[in-house]
Amino acid sequence: MTKADIVAKIADQTGIEKVAVLATVEAFMDSVKGSLAEGNNVYLRGFGSFIVKKRAEKTGRNISKGVSIIIPAHSIPSFKPAKTFVEEVKNNVSAK
Repeated sequence: MTKADIVAKIADQTGIEKVAVLATVEAFMDSVKGSLAEGNNVYLRGFGSFIVKKRAEKTGRNISKGVSIIIPAHSIPSFKPAKTFVEEVKNNVSAK
C-alpha cells in the first residue's frame, strides 16, 4: 500500500477531499520525523511507537579492500508495533 492508496482510502471512508487528507498525512509524517530528529519518541496507543534507537560504535570490515573500519555510534529510527497491532496481523494473515 502506498501513500496515495492510504490517502484514497481515508478520503473514501471519511468523505474528506483527497487534497485535505494528503495535507494531513504529510503533516503527520513531518511531525513524526521532526520529533524523532529531536530525539523524542512518538507513542500511538493501540498502534505502536516510533522510537529512536542508539547504535554503539563498532568495528566493521570492507571485504573488497580487506580493511577494518570504525563505524561511529549513531541513532536510527525504528517502529515497535503495539501488542494489539501484532495480534491482529497474526490472526488475519494466518487465516488467509
